[in-house]
Amino acid sequence: MLPAATLLWLVAGLALLGLVVAGVDLDGLIAAGLAALVLSLVTGAVPLTPALQIAGFGALTLALLVGLQRWSQRRRQRSLPAASSADSAAVISGFETAVTSSGRVLWQGQSWAAVNLEPTRALQQGETVVVMGRDGTTLQVIGTLQEPGS
Repeated sequence: MLPAATLLWLVAGLALLGLVVAGVDLDGLIAAGLAALVLSLVTGAVPLTPALQIAGFGALTLALLVGLQRWSQRRRQRSLPAASSADSAAVISGFETAVTSSGRVLWQGQSWAAVNLEPTRALQQGETVVVMGRDGTTLQVIGTLQEPGS
């Protein structure tokens, strides 16, 4: 027969992870669920006082939360290289009016969502723009200066 603490932490861990699967989006919920499952394994092998169990749950949750955040940041940083400020792209769609500050551009052979850093200036289809940076999968662009009479 399993100790009551083991069953309690097992049910708590499964309930917390069940909330994640159901779509509840709270910071630390995955870490707390995993910590409860680990604690259920520990309390099944070693009897712990309730105070040690709660302290262990808090410490495990904090450690897992920090570890998961670092892992997540590393994955985001490796996904795509940063845009070079010298890169240019061609406007595919959007930006037709000064009111529309987002559209699509062709950059490095692929279509990208882009935001115009100069929203008061309309960008026409086929116009060359300068890629100033990238925010996730959205490029930040500005129109190139055109010579008078061209």
